[in-house]
Amino acid sequence: MPKKQRNIIAYVSKVSPDIIADIRTWEKETGERYRIMLIENSARKMTKRQSGATLDGVNIVLSVDFTSDSALQEALAPYQDQLCAITSRVESYLADFIKIIPFVPYLHTPTPESLQWASDKRLMRRHFRVADSSITPKYALVKDASDTELERVVGQIGFPLILKPTNLAQSLLVNVCHHQDELRKVAKEVFREIEKIYAENGRTERPRVLAEQYMEGLQYSIDAYVSARGKVTCCPLVRQKTGHDIGRDDFFGYLQSTPTALSSATVKKAEEVVKRGVHALGLRNTTVHVELMRIDNTWKIIEIGARIGGFRPQLHRLSCGINHGMNDVLVRMGRQPVVPRRCRRFAAAMKYYAKEEGEIVSILGLKKIEKLTSFHKIEMRKKRGDRSVFAKNGGGAIFVLYLVNDSRSDLLADIRRVEEAVRVRVA
Repeated sequence: MPKKQRNIIAYVSKVSPDIIADIRTWEKETGERYRIMLIENSARKMTKRQSGATLDGVNIVLSVDFTSDSALQEALAPYQDQLCAITSRVESYLADFIKIIPFVPYLHTPTPESLQWASDKRLMRRHFRVADSSITPKYALVKDASDTELERVVGQIGFPLILKPTNLAQSLLVNVCHHQDELRKVAKEVFREIEKIYAENGRTERPRVLAEQYMEGLQYSIDAYVSARGKVTCCPLVRQKTGHDIGRDDFFGYLQSTPTALSSATVKKAEEVVKRGVHALGLRNTTVHVELMRIDNTWKIIEIGARIGGFRPQLHRLSCGINHGMNDVLVRMGRQPVVPRRCRRFAAAMKYYAKEEGEIVSILGLKKIEKLTSFHKIEMRKKRGDRSVFAKNGGGAIFVLYLVNDSRSDLLADIRRVEEAVRVRVA
């Protein structure tokens, strides 16, 4: 009987067309062949379309009750000698990934404990503080919205401060507070909405709220690959602008652009802080997304996610030719990811929110931006008649725009043209 090949790449809970495209591109370039498996949590209320189970290119779909150890063991047993890697690309499904790790003991995976530390901002801060307190801001867990509790938190951190959930991504329910009345109002709103937003985003952890010292600086991020021995290979640095940076009372990721104009010495300092943060959490066999704040020439970590960052596959592919999705698989196979030394183009992703909340009446200017030299692709997330809701209140973007250009100055000029052309009217 011929020996079965170890060529199944497993994705936990969700797979997307981009993931499949990255693997098929690698196959064409190398001659290697892989099968793609989706392991669905049957307890989650997801349609086959939402999970990606109906996509062309998904070879094997396992629908399993993740609350049952015996069901997981039984479902995976026939494939143990065929699996070559397992990964999870969505932060809200890391809890599913953690449950499945004990049942794939001979694959390269992070430890369940390190994933828990990386997915809970309170535990993350605790580990940063023990390992190197210089890389993290002050923080405190907020137990409720009572005046006594809020006074305790302010006494520990001071103003201004950031109020955020411990387990949500995409700046959902993230607010900055400058005084006691504002904090009291925001805290009541967050505690009122948090259970609903956790449920809508598939989070199974207990909802918690964290207060952090507000840092004045420029925000950046780095995606990196961590080997089994803790070697950290960094992708190019990405400059991030938030809604707050453009005058909005919201912290959504408005604009992300790469590569940056920072000196190699400055980038090296950022990468050293990334390595210290990764090692503080004990992460290995994974891709990480690290959000950073540059204050003068000092770098501090906002947070680390044990996953690929949002829009990073598109940005790194457009600017540097990096197959980010396949690199995420390679590092989980114990292989060296492929990162070129130089980037030849400049890319940006813009996440657009309206300036007001309410019903969207019209979205103007889209035809103009499609004619820009830098235009690559636009993904519409909302249409006329849908609700415009700020990220701090749990809402999503109206559209995501991708731009790419050989010239950094021409890219920046087209970003400005987008800002002038797009107008969203809200009732």
